[in-house]
Amino acid sequence: MADPGNKRPPWVWPAVILGLVIFAYGFWVTEVNLDQIRDETRRVGLVRILRALARPEILEQDLEETSIETPIVIPCNTDLVPSSGDARLTVDPACAEPRSVVQVSGTGFAPTTEVRVFLVPESLVELRLAEVRTDGAGEFSTEVRLPNRPSESAQTIRVVSTQPVGSPRWTQTARDTLDKIIETVFLALIATTFATLLAVPLSFLAARNLMEDIQSTVTNVALSLIALPLGVAGGILAANLAGRVSRAIGDEPWIGLTGLLVTLLTGAFILRRAIPAEETERPSPAQRTQRAVLLVLVFLLMMLGLYLAASLLQQLGAWLEPRLGVFRFLGAFLGTAGELVSFGLVVGSAIFGGGVLVMVFNRFGHGLRKRLSNAALDALAIPLAMVAGALWAVLIARAIAWFYEWSDLNRTLWIPLIVGALAGLWVAFRVRGRPTVRLGLGIYYITRTVFNVLRAIEPLIMAIVFVVWVGIGPFAGALALALHTIAALAKLYSEQVESISAGPLEAVRATGANRLQNVVYAVVPQIIPPYISFTMYRWDINVRMSTIIGFVGGGGIGFLLQQNINLLNYRAAAAQILAIAIVVAAMDWLSSRIRARYV
Repeated sequence: MADPGNKRPPWVWPAVILGLVIFAYGFWVTEVNLDQIRDETRRVGLVRILRALARPEILEQDLEETSIETPIVIPCNTDLVPSSGDARLTVDPACAEPRSVVQVSGTGFAPTTEVRVFLVPESLVELRLAEVRTDGAGEFSTEVRLPNRPSESAQTIRVVSTQPVGSPRWTQTARDTLDKIIETVFLALIATTFATLLAVPLSFLAARNLMEDIQSTVTNVALSLIALPLGVAGGILAANLAGRVSRAIGDEPWIGLTGLLVTLLTGAFILRRAIPAEETERPSPAQRTQRAVLLVLVFLLMMLGLYLAASLLQQLGAWLEPRLGVFRFLGAFLGTAGELVSFGLVVGSAIFGGGVLVMVFNRFGHGLRKRLSNAALDALAIPLAMVAGALWAVLIARAIAWFYEWSDLNRTLWIPLIVGALAGLWVAFRVRGRPTVRLGLGIYYITRTVFNVLRAIEPLIMAIVFVVWVGIGPFAGALALALHTIAALAKLYSEQVESISAGPLEAVRATGANRLQNVVYAVVPQIIPPYISFTMYRWDINVRMSTIIGFVGGGGIGFLLQQNINLLNYRAAAAQILAIAIVVAAMDWLSSRIRARYV
């Protein structure tokens, strides 16, 4: 009697049939055709490519060419008797009709050497008939089909062999490959380094366990949203002002150095006035206003000093580069560092200005919370939310208008202004009566969304955009890889932060530590080992990805590989493939050693 427990569910066979139908459709869509595999022409081409790839063009020697000839008559002519030719080469028969097959045999060649058989007509243009390899005794014999080239005079069968002589040396392909693989490694290194510096702090914003308990009042959120764009705009204006003053000082090094020293001394003096060493009493509102003005002045002086320092770095690099010989790259590095400082000052000033003004407005909001009742705060939150919503709606509309080249004020100003104000009003009434809102979760979701969008865009697409911006070369590839790596590493880092043990974090919080101290003393010690592991793994990925980046002009060995593939130079391409494999294997070994020691 059958065991009812072994009875198969009724859906098993329909599921199997459905799976077969899906795979059958997959075969149809992917055009699987085994006739192509059996095609003789394709098989010959495959063998040629595989043999070329198995012999990478790394070493070369001088070639000594040996050529012997024997006459042949096409077609047979009784009035024309072929001479004996070279005794090492025979053609049987010595005369034949066009398109007939003759036997070509030779002796006295180098063992296991490739020889090429040609027909040389009266025009002296060599027609290749065959390519054959000699045996261990230096002999060969092969059948060749004569072309349809009849002639009244004798033609020539020529056999050519080449033999390497002298010592092996590196090919130009090997030298170019070494140069490009070094470029590839450092391209990936620069991209990974800059991406890591940005991904580490951003990863904390994308960690749910650190952000979900951050709460704030509606009034503070609205004030922060208003302060952020204003602070960014103020930071950009400050950077531009400092840049104009720096350019007005002049390009002479001694003037720039003098200006830098004066700026540093003046800034230090004002900073000491703004923040005294000891305070015996609480500062008055007038004193706080004076300090704020002095701190803004210190910020402007700091920006001016950085611009002057960047200019001096550029001048020093330009002076050193032609004088350092093989180390001229150090001078170029100093000059580039100065340019990076000048370029990054606007961005850094914007971030700093936005952050500082948000902090100031937050402190103002906390002061209002202490002085006003809950009803007054709810009433104040309504206009602030409307202003914040209108401001951000206009900013978003202006950004969209830049992409689509809109100039209609209704689209770019008035409609977004009204819609944003109404949205702010709706949010204010929606959260009315709540003491706080979960600000941290909003930042978390926005950060994760940005990372997901950046990771969804392939580095190849990013490289195309950056090639248009900065030109063909490794700099474009480094920018593309860095942007994609920021999103990828920040995601990995944040997930590692989310998986840390909650015990140390709760213990540090219990001591009354602030949020920064929680991160430094409870989070960082738990994430350093995996962060090192993720960073090394990403460097390995970037080395491999830079190969594809090079296909669109992003620098590195990929450009050279694509060029050789397009030219059907598979032996040279094999040298680049071998170099990539060696570097990837070496980096895997290096990362494993680092992980074994520090992780």
